[in-house]
Amino acid sequence: MALARNPAARTLKDRVVVVTGASRGIGRDIAVRVASDGASVALLAKTQTPNPKIAGTLAETADAVRAAGGRALPLVCDVRDAAGVQQAVTAAAEEFGGIDIVINNAGALDLRRTPQLPAKNFARLLEINVQGPFAVVQAAYPHLRRSTNAHIVNVSPPLNLDPAWLGAHAGHTVGKYAESLLTLGWAAEFASVPIAVNSLWPATTVASTGMMVAMGEDTVRAQARSPRIMADAVHALVTRPAEDCSGHFYTDEQVLRDEGIDDLAQYRLAAREEDLTGNFYLASTPLPTV
Repeated sequence: MALARNPAARTLKDRVVVVTGASRGIGRDIAVRVASDGASVALLAKTQTPNPKIAGTLAETADAVRAAGGRALPLVCDVRDAAGVQQAVTAAAEEFGGIDIVINNAGALDLRRTPQLPAKNFARLLEINVQGPFAVVQAAYPHLRRSTNAHIVNVSPPLNLDPAWLGAHAGHTVGKYAESLLTLGWAAEFASVPIAVNSLWPATTVASTGMMVAMGEDTVRAQARSPRIMADAVHALVTRPAEDCSGHFYTDEQVLRDEGIDDLAQYRLAAREEDLTGNFYLASTPLPTV
């Protein structure tokens, strides 16, 4: 694929981007990064109420988007509610005149093993990690098909069928792999439009909201990169021509190296490069359950 070696040469100015899970973490950084080009950003998140454990709210992300140079539309929306998703996506399209890009970032993390995972929590994993992205794309499709360079990015992993992963936390793995199967299915289904559909996953642990809640902020930061690496990788990916780039499972490192960006030290939160740990579904050994 022929690419401008400098991803800054490709811009999202005047494009409309929908980001789920936008109140904090990876979603927030993606929203601010695309806003820095002058994009209009629909910010979907479940609640505006501050979390005492993790900083960031929907309103704060909206302020950050505007400060970065973009337009913001904060929308309180639980992706488990298909009717609410439809209303939010319709509001975004009406406010901004269309939709060009969907980033399915909202996700649920629960690493309990089968005997300890209540049925309602397993259902929650499927509702957020599978039904949520499906509802968002279903609602956005009529608008995406009219875009001149439409992209869908699922924050979901490559399909690593090593039984160790399912053995470690079957409930979580089934949900995230189902989201990745949506990537393959949509890439084929929407190829003639075209709408590019890809999955993006951190190559190493990223200081995401879910990880910090599960493991503690200090523990995560000691082995992680900033969510900004995912934001820069998303920007590079969704500024590629849709017809040339669909149906792939990328890592953030891979996307940035394809752009000629080899120095990734700027993203490191861990004290040393060797402290970084491989992320779920990429490392040779699953992380401990919690």
